[in-house]
Amino acid sequence: MSGPVPLRVAVVGAGPSGFYTAEHLLKQASDVQVDIFDRLPTPFGLVRGGVAPDHQKIKSVIRVYEKIAAHPAVRFYGNVRIGTDLTRADLLAHYHAVVYAYGAQDDRALAIPGEHLAGSHAATEFVGWYNGHPDFRDRQFDLSQESAVVIGIGNVAVDVVRILARAPDELRATDIAEHALEALSASRVREIFMIGRRGPLQAAFTNPELKELGEMPAADIDVRGPDLVLDPASAASLQSEPDKAAERNLETLRAFAARPRTGKPRTIHLRFLESPLQLAGGERVETVVLGRNRLVTGSRGEIKAEPSGEIESLAAGLVFRSVGYHGSGLPDTPFDPRRGVIPNRAGRVLVDGEQTAPGEFAVGWIKRGPSGVIGTNKPDAVETADLLLADHAAGALNSPVEPSREAMERALARRGTRVVTWADWQRLDALEKARGAEVGRPRLKFCRIEEMLEALDR
Repeated sequence: MSGPVPLRVAVVGAGPSGFYTAEHLLKQASDVQVDIFDRLPTPFGLVRGGVAPDHQKIKSVIRVYEKIAAHPAVRFYGNVRIGTDLTRADLLAHYHAVVYAYGAQDDRALAIPGEHLAGSHAATEFVGWYNGHPDFRDRQFDLSQESAVVIGIGNVAVDVVRILARAPDELRATDIAEHALEALSASRVREIFMIGRRGPLQAAFTNPELKELGEMPAADIDVRGPDLVLDPASAASLQSEPDKAAERNLETLRAFAARPRTGKPRTIHLRFLESPLQLAGGERVETVVLGRNRLVTGSRGEIKAEPSGEIESLAAGLVFRSVGYHGSGLPDTPFDPRRGVIPNRAGRVLVDGEQTAPGEFAVGWIKRGPSGVIGTNKPDAVETADLLLADHAAGALNSPVEPSREAMERALARRGTRVVTWADWQRLDALEKARGAEVGRPRLKFCRIEEMLEALDR
Protein backbone atom coordinates (compact mmCIF):
# COMPACT_ATOMS: atom_id res chain seq x y z
CA MET A 1 0.00 0.00 0.00
CA SER A 2 1.49 3.35 -1.03
CA GLY A 3 2.05 6.13 1.50
CA PRO A 4 0.63 9.66 1.49
CA VAL A 5 1.22 11.69 -1.65
CA PRO A 6 3.71 14.55 -1.11
CA LEU A 7 2.93 18.11 -2.14
CA ARG A 8 3.98 18.16 -5.79
CA VAL A 9 5.16 21.54 -7.12
CA ALA A 10 6.39 22.35 -10.63
CA VAL A 11 8.55 25.45 -11.02
CA VAL A 12 8.75 26.68 -14.62
CA GLY A 13 12.06 28.51 -14.93
CA ALA A 14 15.43 27.78 -13.32
CA GLY A 15 16.43 31.37 -12.60
CA PRO A 16 16.75 33.16 -9.23
CA SER A 17 13.00 33.46 -8.55
CA GLY A 18 12.48 29.76 -9.28
CA PHE A 19 15.26 28.67 -6.96
CA TYR A 20 14.18 31.05 -4.17
CA THR A 21 10.65 29.66 -4.42
CA ALA A 22 11.97 26.10 -4.11
CA GLU A 23 14.17 27.12 -1.16
CA HIS A 24 11.27 28.59 0.81
CA LEU A 25 9.00 25.63 0.11
CA LEU A 26 11.69 23.22 1.32
CA LYS A 27 12.14 25.21 4.52
CA GLN A 28 8.43 25.49 5.31
CA ALA A 29 6.98 22.15 4.15
CA SER A 30 8.10 18.78 5.51
CA ASP A 31 6.74 16.68 2.66
CA VAL A 32 7.19 18.45 -0.67
CA GLN A 33 8.69 17.57 -4.04
CA VAL A 34 9.85 20.41 -6.27
CA ASP A 35 10.56 19.81 -9.96
CA ILE A 36 12.31 22.73 -11.69
CA PHE A 37 11.94 22.97 -15.47
CA ASP A 38 13.88 25.07 -17.93
CA ARG A 39 13.75 25.22 -21.71
CA LEU A 40 17.56 25.45 -21.81
CA PRO A 41 19.89 22.61 -20.78
CA THR A 42 21.57 25.09 -18.41
CA PRO A 43 20.12 26.48 -15.16
CA PHE A 44 20.38 29.89 -13.44
CA GLY A 45 18.52 32.08 -15.96
CA LEU A 46 19.84 35.63 -16.18
CA VAL A 47 22.62 34.91 -13.68
CA ARG A 48 24.23 32.87 -16.46
CA GLY A 49 22.76 34.64 -19.49
CA GLY A 50 22.31 38.21 -18.27
CA VAL A 51 24.89 39.17 -15.64
CA ALA A 52 27.84 40.82 -17.38
CA PRO A 53 30.94 38.60 -17.67
CA ASP A 54 33.12 41.20 -15.98
CA HIS A 55 30.95 40.92 -12.85
CA GLN A 56 32.00 37.46 -11.69
CA LYS A 57 31.33 38.20 -8.00
CA ILE A 58 27.62 38.66 -8.68
CA LYS A 59 27.53 35.18 -10.18
CA SER A 60 28.71 33.67 -6.88
CA VAL A 61 25.03 33.54 -5.87
CA ILE A 62 24.96 30.38 -8.01
CA ARG A 63 26.44 28.50 -5.04
CA VAL A 64 23.18 29.09 -3.15
CA TYR A 65 21.17 27.66 -6.04
CA GLU A 66 23.46 24.64 -6.28
CA LYS A 67 22.69 23.76 -2.66
CA ILE A 68 18.96 24.00 -3.35
CA ALA A 69 19.28 21.79 -6.45
CA ALA A 70 21.22 19.20 -4.44
CA HIS A 71 18.31 18.72 -2.00
CA PRO A 72 16.88 15.20 -2.37
CA ALA A 73 13.36 16.58 -2.82
CA VAL A 74 14.38 18.70 -5.83
CA ARG A 75 14.81 17.60 -9.45
CA PHE A 76 16.03 19.65 -12.39
CA TYR A 77 14.59 18.98 -15.85
CA GLY A 78 16.53 20.98 -18.43
CA ASN A 79 15.88 21.17 -22.18
CA VAL A 80 12.12 20.87 -21.54
CA ARG A 81 9.83 23.34 -23.29
CA ILE A 82 6.58 24.03 -21.51
CA GLY A 83 3.86 24.22 -24.13
CA THR A 84 5.60 21.65 -26.34
CA ASP A 85 7.29 18.89 -24.35
CA LEU A 86 4.84 19.37 -21.49
CA THR A 87 1.61 21.34 -21.82
CA ARG A 88 -0.15 23.32 -19.14
CA ALA A 89 -2.67 20.46 -18.97
CA ASP A 90 0.19 18.00 -18.41
CA LEU A 91 1.52 20.05 -15.51
CA LEU A 92 -1.92 20.25 -13.89
CA ALA A 93 -2.30 16.48 -14.35
CA HIS A 94 0.89 15.80 -12.36
CA TYR A 95 1.23 18.64 -9.83
CA HIS A 96 -0.76 20.18 -7.02
CA ALA A 97 0.81 23.56 -7.84
CA VAL A 98 2.58 25.15 -10.80
CA VAL A 99 4.76 28.21 -10.23
CA TYR A 100 5.59 30.24 -13.34
CA ALA A 101 9.07 31.71 -12.83
CA TYR A 102 10.36 32.09 -16.36
CA GLY A 103 11.06 35.82 -16.28
CA ALA A 104 10.87 38.44 -19.02
CA GLN A 105 13.35 38.20 -21.87
CA ASP A 106 11.88 40.28 -24.69
CA ASP A 107 12.76 43.95 -25.12
CA ARG A 108 10.50 46.97 -24.97
CA ALA A 109 10.22 48.92 -28.22
CA LEU A 110 11.04 52.60 -28.61
CA ALA A 111 8.20 53.03 -31.13
CA ILE A 112 10.09 55.60 -33.21
CA PRO A 113 10.80 55.76 -36.96
CA GLY A 114 13.85 53.80 -38.08
CA GLU A 115 13.91 51.58 -35.02
CA HIS A 116 14.30 48.46 -37.15
CA LEU A 117 17.03 49.71 -39.47
CA ALA A 118 20.17 47.58 -39.70
CA GLY A 119 22.52 48.56 -36.89
CA SER A 120 19.68 49.04 -34.40
CA HIS A 121 19.48 46.26 -31.82
CA ALA A 122 17.77 45.40 -28.57
CA ALA A 123 20.24 45.46 -25.71
CA THR A 124 18.82 42.09 -24.68
CA GLU A 125 20.20 40.59 -27.90
CA PHE A 126 23.67 41.99 -27.30
CA VAL A 127 23.69 40.86 -23.65
CA GLY A 128 22.59 37.36 -24.65
CA TRP A 129 25.17 37.29 -27.45
CA TYR A 130 28.18 38.18 -25.32
CA ASN A 131 26.98 35.85 -22.55
CA GLY A 132 26.68 32.87 -24.92
CA HIS A 133 22.90 32.45 -24.68
CA PRO A 134 21.81 29.95 -27.37
CA ASP A 135 18.97 32.22 -28.53
CA PHE A 136 21.47 34.92 -29.52
CA ARG A 137 24.58 32.96 -30.49
CA ASP A 138 24.35 33.85 -34.18
CA ARG A 139 23.44 37.53 -33.89
CA GLN A 140 25.71 39.91 -35.82
CA PHE A 141 26.77 43.36 -34.60
CA ASP A 142 28.73 45.76 -36.80
CA LEU A 143 31.56 46.69 -34.47
CA SER A 144 33.43 48.39 -37.31
CA GLN A 145 31.42 51.52 -36.49
CA GLU A 146 33.29 54.22 -34.57
CA SER A 147 30.28 55.56 -32.65
CA ALA A 148 27.68 53.60 -30.67
CA VAL A 149 24.59 54.87 -28.85
CA VAL A 150 22.95 53.07 -25.91
CA ILE A 151 19.44 54.35 -25.24
CA GLY A 152 18.54 53.94 -21.58
CA ILE A 153 20.12 54.66 -18.19
CA GLY A 154 19.55 51.49 -16.20
CA ASN A 155 22.06 48.85 -15.13
CA VAL A 156 21.63 46.85 -18.34
CA ALA A 157 22.53 49.93 -20.35
CA VAL A 158 25.59 50.41 -18.13
CA ASP A 159 26.59 46.79 -18.76
CA VAL A 160 26.39 47.27 -22.53
CA VAL A 161 28.44 50.49 -22.34
CA ARG A 162 31.06 48.84 -20.15
CA ILE A 163 31.48 45.79 -22.40
CA LEU A 164 31.85 48.06 -25.45
CA ALA A 165 34.48 50.09 -23.59
CA ARG A 166 36.58 47.19 -22.28
CA ALA A 167 40.00 46.44 -23.76
CA PRO A 168 40.49 42.90 -25.15
CA ASP A 169 42.79 41.86 -22.29
CA GLU A 170 40.13 42.87 -19.75
CA LEU A 171 37.50 40.75 -21.49
CA ARG A 172 39.89 37.82 -21.88
CA ALA A 173 40.00 37.45 -18.09
CA THR A 174 36.22 36.79 -17.96
CA ASP A 175 33.84 34.04 -19.07
CA ILE A 176 32.55 36.10 -22.00
CA ALA A 177 31.55 33.88 -24.93
CA GLU A 178 34.46 33.11 -27.26
CA HIS A 179 32.73 34.43 -30.38
CA ALA A 180 32.01 37.71 -28.60
CA LEU A 181 35.58 38.00 -27.34
CA GLU A 182 36.87 37.59 -30.87
CA ALA A 183 34.48 40.19 -32.31
CA LEU A 184 34.96 42.73 -29.51
CA SER A 185 38.74 42.38 -29.70
CA ALA A 186 38.53 43.73 -33.26
CA SER A 187 36.01 46.45 -32.37
CA ARG A 188 36.57 49.94 -33.80
CA VAL A 189 34.01 51.58 -31.51
CA ARG A 190 35.63 54.64 -29.91
CA GLU A 191 32.75 56.93 -28.88
CA ILE A 192 30.00 55.41 -26.70
CA PHE A 193 26.96 57.51 -25.81
CA MET A 194 24.45 56.55 -23.10
CA ILE A 195 21.20 58.53 -23.46
CA GLY A 196 18.57 59.14 -20.78
CA ARG A 197 15.29 60.97 -21.32
CA ARG A 198 15.09 62.32 -17.77
CA GLY A 199 17.65 63.86 -15.41
CA PRO A 200 20.42 62.41 -13.23
CA LEU A 201 18.18 62.05 -10.17
CA GLN A 202 15.80 59.81 -12.12
CA ALA A 203 18.50 57.48 -13.48
CA ALA A 204 17.84 53.81 -12.81
CA PHE A 205 21.46 52.70 -12.49
CA THR A 206 22.95 52.00 -9.06
CA ASN A 207 25.90 53.97 -7.71
CA PRO A 208 28.47 51.14 -7.82
CA GLU A 209 27.60 50.54 -11.50
CA LEU A 210 27.92 54.26 -12.24
CA LYS A 211 31.24 54.62 -10.44
CA GLU A 212 32.66 51.72 -12.42
CA LEU A 213 32.19 53.71 -15.64
CA GLY A 214 34.66 56.26 -14.29
CA GLU A 215 37.25 53.59 -13.52
CA MET A 216 37.60 52.04 -16.97
CA PRO A 217 41.26 51.43 -17.88
CA ALA A 218 40.64 52.03 -21.60
CA ALA A 219 37.91 54.69 -21.54
CA ASP A 220 37.56 58.31 -20.39
CA ILE A 221 34.25 59.54 -19.02
CA ASP A 222 32.45 62.65 -20.32
CA VAL A 223 29.49 64.29 -18.55
CA ARG A 224 28.07 67.69 -19.51
CA GLY A 225 27.80 70.08 -16.56
CA PRO A 226 24.52 71.69 -17.70
CA ASP A 227 22.83 68.25 -17.62
CA LEU A 228 23.47 68.15 -13.86
CA VAL A 229 21.78 71.45 -12.98
CA LEU A 230 18.63 70.39 -11.17
CA ASP A 231 15.34 71.64 -12.50
CA PRO A 232 12.88 73.08 -9.92
CA ALA A 233 10.80 69.88 -9.85
CA SER A 234 13.78 67.63 -9.12
CA ALA A 235 15.26 70.02 -6.56
CA ALA A 236 11.94 70.27 -4.73
CA SER A 237 11.50 66.50 -4.80
CA LEU A 238 14.96 65.92 -3.37
CA GLN A 239 14.32 68.45 -0.61
CA SER A 240 10.94 67.03 0.38
CA GLU A 241 11.92 63.37 0.04
CA PRO A 242 15.69 62.93 0.45
CA ASP A 243 17.03 60.06 -1.67
CA LYS A 244 20.55 59.09 -0.65
CA ALA A 245 21.08 56.83 -3.65
CA ALA A 246 20.12 59.61 -6.08
CA GLU A 247 22.28 62.09 -4.17
CA ARG A 248 25.28 59.75 -4.42
CA ASN A 249 24.70 59.40 -8.16
CA LEU A 250 24.57 63.17 -8.56
CA GLU A 251 27.76 63.60 -6.54
CA THR A 252 29.53 60.98 -8.69
CA LEU A 253 28.33 62.59 -11.91
CA ARG A 254 29.50 66.03 -10.82
CA ALA A 255 32.94 64.57 -10.10
CA PHE A 256 32.93 63.06 -13.61
CA ALA A 257 31.97 66.40 -15.16
CA ALA A 258 34.92 68.12 -13.46
CA ARG A 259 37.41 65.50 -14.60
CA PRO A 260 39.62 66.22 -17.63
CA ARG A 261 40.01 63.60 -20.32
CA THR A 262 43.30 61.71 -20.28
CA GLY A 263 43.54 60.52 -23.88
CA LYS A 264 42.34 56.96 -23.41
CA PRO A 265 41.39 55.17 -26.64
CA ARG A 266 37.65 55.28 -25.94
CA THR A 267 35.26 57.80 -24.41
CA ILE A 268 31.99 57.16 -22.59
CA HIS A 269 29.54 60.07 -22.93
CA LEU A 270 26.66 60.21 -20.42
CA ARG A 271 23.79 62.35 -21.72
CA PHE A 272 20.63 63.27 -19.81
CA LEU A 273 17.37 65.01 -20.74
CA GLU A 274 17.31 63.66 -24.29
CA SER A 275 14.84 61.35 -26.04
CA PRO A 276 15.40 59.51 -29.32
CA LEU A 277 12.96 60.81 -31.94
CA GLN A 278 14.20 58.90 -34.97
CA LEU A 279 16.92 56.57 -36.19
CA ALA A 280 17.82 57.91 -39.63
CA GLY A 281 19.79 56.45 -42.51
CA GLY A 282 19.55 54.62 -45.81
CA GLU A 283 19.91 50.86 -45.46
CA ARG A 284 21.30 51.15 -41.94
CA VAL A 285 21.42 53.56 -39.01
CA GLU A 286 23.60 56.59 -39.67
CA THR A 287 22.16 59.21 -37.33
CA VAL A 288 20.23 59.30 -34.05
CA VAL A 289 17.88 62.28 -33.89
CA LEU A 290 17.49 63.45 -30.28
CA GLY A 291 14.99 65.83 -28.75
CA ARG A 292 15.98 67.91 -25.74
CA ASN A 293 13.65 67.56 -22.75
CA ARG A 294 12.73 69.56 -19.69
CA LEU A 295 11.33 68.06 -16.51
CA VAL A 296 7.93 69.05 -15.16
CA THR A 297 5.66 67.87 -12.38
CA GLY A 298 2.78 65.72 -13.57
CA SER A 299 -0.82 65.73 -12.35
CA ARG A 300 -0.05 62.98 -9.82
CA GLY A 301 3.09 64.66 -8.53
CA GLU A 302 5.44 62.57 -10.64
CA ILE A 303 8.41 64.08 -12.45
CA LYS A 304 8.12 63.56 -16.18
CA ALA A 305 9.98 64.65 -19.30
CA GLU A 306 8.37 66.86 -21.93
CA PRO A 307 9.89 68.09 -25.21
CA SER A 308 11.56 71.49 -25.17
CA GLY A 309 11.54 71.79 -28.97
CA GLU A 310 15.33 71.61 -29.30
CA ILE A 311 16.63 68.89 -31.61
CA GLU A 312 20.13 67.60 -32.31
CA SER A 313 21.54 64.81 -34.44
CA LEU A 314 24.22 62.38 -33.33
CA ALA A 315 26.21 60.44 -35.91
CA ALA A 316 26.22 56.75 -35.00
CA GLY A 317 26.18 53.48 -36.90
CA LEU A 318 25.33 51.24 -33.96
CA VAL A 319 22.38 51.63 -31.57
CA PHE A 320 21.34 49.52 -28.58
CA ARG A 321 17.84 49.99 -27.20
CA SER A 322 17.81 49.42 -23.43
CA VAL A 323 14.51 50.76 -22.16
CA GLY A 324 13.34 47.65 -20.33
CA TYR A 325 12.41 44.00 -20.63
CA HIS A 326 8.98 42.65 -21.53
CA GLY A 327 7.53 39.24 -20.69
CA SER A 328 5.86 36.80 -23.07
CA GLY A 329 3.18 34.18 -22.56
CA LEU A 330 3.20 30.39 -22.63
CA PRO A 331 0.69 28.40 -24.70
CA ASP A 332 -2.73 28.10 -23.01
CA THR A 333 -1.55 30.14 -20.01
CA PRO A 334 -3.17 33.39 -18.83
CA PHE A 335 -1.16 36.40 -19.98
CA ASP A 336 -1.46 40.19 -20.12
CA PRO A 337 0.35 41.24 -23.34
CA ARG A 338 0.15 44.94 -22.54
CA ARG A 339 1.98 44.65 -19.23
CA GLY A 340 4.02 41.62 -20.24
CA VAL A 341 3.11 39.64 -17.10
CA ILE A 342 0.89 36.74 -16.06
CA PRO A 343 -2.18 38.37 -14.44
CA ASN A 344 -2.04 37.66 -10.74
CA ARG A 345 -2.98 38.86 -7.29
CA ALA A 346 0.14 38.86 -5.10
CA GLY A 347 1.25 35.72 -6.96
CA ARG A 348 -2.01 33.81 -7.40
CA VAL A 349 -2.70 33.51 -11.14
CA LEU A 350 -5.96 35.04 -12.35
CA VAL A 351 -8.14 33.95 -15.25
CA ASP A 352 -10.70 36.27 -16.85
CA GLY A 353 -9.36 39.14 -14.77
CA GLU A 354 -10.64 38.16 -11.33
CA GLN A 355 -11.04 34.40 -10.88
CA THR A 356 -8.14 32.58 -9.22
CA ALA A 357 -6.71 29.59 -11.09
CA PRO A 358 -6.42 26.86 -8.42
CA GLY A 359 -2.83 25.76 -7.92
CA GLU A 360 -1.25 28.22 -10.38
CA PHE A 361 1.15 30.92 -9.23
CA ALA A 362 3.57 33.47 -10.65
CA VAL A 363 6.85 34.76 -9.24
CA GLY A 364 9.64 37.11 -10.28
CA TRP A 365 9.57 39.28 -13.38
CA ILE A 366 6.67 37.40 -15.00
CA LYS A 367 4.70 38.22 -11.84
CA ARG A 368 5.61 41.86 -11.16
CA GLY A 369 7.38 43.06 -14.31
CA PRO A 370 11.12 43.53 -14.87
CA SER A 371 12.23 45.43 -11.78
CA GLY A 372 14.82 45.12 -9.07
CA VAL A 373 18.05 43.17 -8.80
CA ILE A 374 18.72 39.47 -8.19
CA GLY A 375 18.07 39.76 -4.45
CA THR A 376 14.69 41.42 -5.05
CA ASN A 377 13.39 38.05 -6.18
CA LYS A 378 13.84 36.45 -2.76
CA PRO A 379 11.10 38.29 -0.80
CA ASP A 380 8.93 38.12 -3.91
CA ALA A 381 9.37 34.32 -3.98
CA VAL A 382 8.60 34.07 -0.26
CA GLU A 383 5.31 35.94 -0.81
CA THR A 384 4.23 33.57 -3.58
CA ALA A 385 5.41 30.40 -1.78
CA ASP A 386 3.54 31.40 1.39
CA LEU A 387 0.33 31.81 -0.60
CA LEU A 388 0.89 28.39 -2.14
CA LEU A 389 1.34 26.81 1.29
CA ALA A 390 -1.72 28.63 2.63
CA ASP A 391 -3.80 27.26 -0.25
CA HIS A 392 -2.37 23.80 0.44
CA ALA A 393 -3.45 24.03 4.09
CA ALA A 394 -6.91 25.14 2.97
CA GLY A 395 -7.24 22.34 0.41
CA ALA A 396 -7.50 24.90 -2.37
CA LEU A 397 -4.74 23.71 -4.70
CA ASN A 398 -5.10 21.77 -7.93
CA SER A 399 -6.12 18.09 -7.76
CA PRO A 400 -3.78 16.19 -10.13
CA VAL A 401 -4.90 12.87 -11.58
CA GLU A 402 -1.37 11.39 -11.57
CA PRO A 403 0.69 13.16 -8.89
CA SER A 404 3.99 11.38 -9.36
CA ARG A 405 7.38 12.06 -10.92
CA GLU A 406 7.23 8.74 -12.70
CA ALA A 407 4.00 9.66 -14.50
CA MET A 408 5.42 13.05 -15.52
CA GLU A 409 8.65 11.46 -16.77
CA ARG A 410 6.64 8.93 -18.79
CA ALA A 411 4.86 11.85 -20.48
CA LEU A 412 8.25 13.34 -21.42
CA ALA A 413 9.49 9.98 -22.68
CA ARG A 414 6.42 9.56 -24.90
CA ARG A 415 7.30 12.84 -26.60
CA GLY A 416 10.93 11.83 -27.06
CA THR A 417 12.27 14.73 -25.02
CA ARG A 418 16.01 14.67 -24.32
CA VAL A 419 15.94 15.71 -20.67
CA VAL A 420 19.07 17.25 -19.16
CA THR A 421 19.33 16.29 -15.49
CA TRP A 422 21.22 18.06 -12.70
CA ALA A 423 23.98 15.47 -13.00
CA ASP A 424 24.15 16.25 -16.73
CA TRP A 425 24.46 19.95 -15.97
CA GLN A 426 27.28 19.26 -13.50
CA ARG A 427 29.15 17.46 -16.28
CA LEU A 428 28.60 20.39 -18.66
CA ASP A 429 29.74 22.78 -15.95
CA ALA A 430 32.95 20.80 -15.44
CA LEU A 431 33.55 20.60 -19.19
CA GLU A 432 33.15 24.37 -19.62
CA LYS A 433 35.59 25.06 -16.81
CA ALA A 434 38.11 22.55 -18.21
CA ARG A 435 37.84 24.12 -21.68
CA GLY A 436 38.45 27.54 -20.13
CA ALA A 437 41.45 26.35 -18.13
CA GLU A 438 43.11 25.21 -21.36
CA VAL A 439 43.17 28.80 -22.63
CA GLY A 440 43.66 30.56 -19.29
CA ARG A 441 40.06 31.65 -18.84
CA PRO A 442 37.55 30.86 -16.03
CA ARG A 443 35.09 29.16 -18.39
CA LEU A 444 34.53 28.52 -22.08
CA LYS A 445 30.79 28.21 -22.58
CA PHE A 446 28.87 25.94 -24.90
CA CYS A 447 26.69 28.42 -26.77
CA ARG A 448 24.42 26.13 -28.76
CA ILE A 449 21.99 23.56 -27.39
CA GLU A 450 23.18 21.03 -29.97
CA GLU A 451 26.77 21.44 -28.73
CA MET A 452 25.67 20.87 -25.14
CA LEU A 453 23.77 17.70 -25.95
CA GLU A 454 26.59 16.36 -28.15
CA ALA A 455 29.09 16.99 -25.35
CA LEU A 456 26.90 15.03 -22.93
CA ASP A 457 26.44 12.19 -25.39
CA ARG A 458 30.19 11.93 -25.89
